Amino acid sequence: MRHTINTREGERNIFSKLQPQEASMSLKLIDSCLRLSVIPVSVATIWLTVTIHQSNPDYGNLDYNSIMGLKYMVGVSAICGIYALLSTISSWVACLVSKAWLFFVPDQVLAYLMTTSVAGATEIVYLLNKGDKTVTWSEVCSSYPHFCSKLTIALGLHVFVLFSFLFLSVISAYRAFSVFDPPCDSQTNCDA
Repeated sequence: MRHTINTREGERNIFSKLQPQEASMSLKLIDSCLRLSVIPVSVATIWLTVTIHQSNPDYGNLDYNSIMGLKYMVGVSAICGIYALLSTISSWVACLVSKAWLFFVPDQVLAYLMTTSVAGATEIVYLLNKGDKTVTWSEVCSSYPHFCSKLTIALGLHVFVLFSFLFLSVISAYRAFSVFDPPCDSQTNCDA
């Protein structure tokens, strides 16, 4: 009887060790898939934004160079795409995997950069669609519908990259801080 209990406890110990390892591998797989998915979406965002141009006989040409916020969006998309490629490659290098801080800090910074970029691009799309009558900026999308529709698609792709980096920043924060013990509660004895 005692032998059976020890065997069952041994099985529980084996399973408890396997489950975190399996969870770690599935987390690594999710991390890699998210990083890999960011690359083509960032490239598509850049391509859509850079190739947007439309001319109107009454108002002239409109392209992404005309709006500074779109240059910022292209720059941030390029940084995110390059970082996603490099971090995907380095996440499979054994000596770098153990250094969770190498992923945590850039993931956090890029999540914040993406947030600012999406906010700026959203404001641009809103102003192009609705205008701002208080500063006499009329809406532009009735005169440049092709420009606005492509820009809206690029913004949607950019939002996907934002949510990917927000999720990646949560994953990298979990990896970075899960190696530490939780803080002690004031009610319990921390010295024991």
